[in-house]
Amino acid sequence: MRAAGGNRSLQRGIEILRAFRQGIDVLGNGEIAERTGIPRATVSRLTRTLVQSGMLDDVRSERAYRLAAAVISFGHAMRVSSPVLNALGRMMRAESMRRRINVGLATADRSMMVYLESVRFDPRVALRNVVAGQQVPMELTSLGRAYLAGITEQERARLFATFKRRSAGATQSLLAEVQRSIRSVKRDGYCAVSWQRGVLAVATPIVVKGLPVYALNMSTQNVQPTARLSAEMGAYLMAFAKRCNEALAGE
Repeated sequence: MRAAGGNRSLQRGIEILRAFRQGIDVLGNGEIAERTGIPRATVSRLTRTLVQSGMLDDVRSERAYRLAAAVISFGHAMRVSSPVLNALGRMMRAESMRRRINVGLATADRSMMVYLESVRFDPRVALRNVVAGQQVPMELTSLGRAYLAGITEQERARLFATFKRRSAGATQSLLAEVQRSIRSVKRDGYCAVSWQRGVLAVATPIVVKGLPVYALNMSTQNVQPTARLSAEMGAYLMAFAKRCNEALAGE
């Protein structure tokens, strides 16, 4: 957990904040210690500091903590100041309406993908509500597999080691699927994945010098995934990705 030359207390404080993931309301010191591997006494000291600094709320009735409102301001500041979102946000919304399809942009947060923007063409019929800041598994999704195709072999090997630990029961078949998706990106520019019933998503990496690697996807629901539909969506995606790359290169 500790990076060379890093501040250990700061790193541990960040790990505590990271313990509050999607679907988690409150956590006590013991639960935080279990999730982070940080000694409970250290967790107790750091949670007090995080409460004092406004990052955590002390839920006394449950002897636990939840993320404080101040945390959301970091996400808002990131979105407002992001040159990538400033360049692509309006384009994504226009493309979603034009193609009548969902459009998403994500990048990596460790071994997960985090949405920076998610434009839902018709949220009333979506099988799941996808919003900016939401995480999805890298190895299961089109976004994650496109991202993997866009990074170096060394970075990919480190992430594959994480996938093996996380999905030990399905390692062989799952990693074979991921490798097929990566080969698809190398061959066609995109990969198609249907990791949820009735949902088809295609994704491609966005690689621009001086910026992190991103992944751009298009998805639709209530469909029967077919090779023909994948190819049609893939053609839409690649044409749009070309325009996105040009917009980012001009920033």
